[in-house]
Amino acid sequence: MRILITGAGGFVGRHLSAHLAASEPGAALIGTTLLPHETVHPALRESQQINLVDEAAVRALVDDCRPDFIYHLAAQAFVPRSFDDPWETLENNIRAQLNIIRACLALDIRPRILVVSSAEIYGSATTSLLPMDESAPIRPTNPYSVSKVAQDMLALQYHLSHGLPIMRARPFNHIGPGQNARFVAPAFALQIAKIEANRGEAVIYVGNLSAKRDFTDVRDIVRGYHLIAARGKAGEAYNIASGEARSIESLLDTLLALSAIDIEARVDPARLRPVDVPEIRGDASKLREDTGWQPRLSFKETLRDVLVDCRRRVQQGEI
Repeated sequence: MRILITGAGGFVGRHLSAHLAASEPGAALIGTTLLPHETVHPALRESQQINLVDEAAVRALVDDCRPDFIYHLAAQAFVPRSFDDPWETLENNIRAQLNIIRACLALDIRPRILVVSSAEIYGSATTSLLPMDESAPIRPTNPYSVSKVAQDMLALQYHLSHGLPIMRARPFNHIGPGQNARFVAPAFALQIAKIEANRGEAVIYVGNLSAKRDFTDVRDIVRGYHLIAARGKAGEAYNIASGEARSIESLLDTLLALSAIDIEARVDPARLRPVDVPEIRGDASKLREDTGWQPRLSFKETLRDVLVDCRRRVQQGEI
């Protein structure tokens, strides 16, 4: 079995590589990275630095590895950046996926393809629609979510028009060790770790604390990806969610409770989004019914691991 993982050097890509190495020990794992400094999991048989927007390079990659499964994770995934340069996010996320699909068609191969969409496509929902299942209205609120709507619908279109075995994952917020500090949990945890290391005043800067999100550990998320790719129904979309909405304030309070330092929280206007969705909560019943998936790691366990990882990064001078 040959498995291609795009974005293998990213936060989720490294966790997925580790999971697949343990779950599919006989598989040949091939990964892609975008930047030279990205590191991949050592279980990968090979990795290739490639810009997936380059159609010829993508076709050569797919032709060379002839995968049985493709996990398409690579994307520009930082929402504030999508407001700064909308076209960069749209071009990167849409064109890369099209290049992969078109390469499979041109080479006449039919790997099972998992396209990672996002719960961001649902946007703001009234309380009556929560928790949102896969039939919830699509209402994107930022350029990143628009790009994910396009990826999601293109995956469906190529399944319907060409019969490709493509599945769509719609993960809700995922957190865990190794995440980029631009995201909320490591952003808070790194500030705490620096304060503990006497590298600043005992103040943590925050954005909107009232927003509620459905957080799932990244290690549970990648188990969901594996199960969808292996057992999911072609053409279908699957939410991956805990089913519980937690406020950003509760996330911060949990992290602060894991530290012995008395730390003050202050609002930083630069951390506020132009549009912020009050609450997001997902229904993963369909995923459970089709694959048996259930989250295994608790919210507190995940945040403890995030803080431990951030302390290590601070101590080793990575941040």
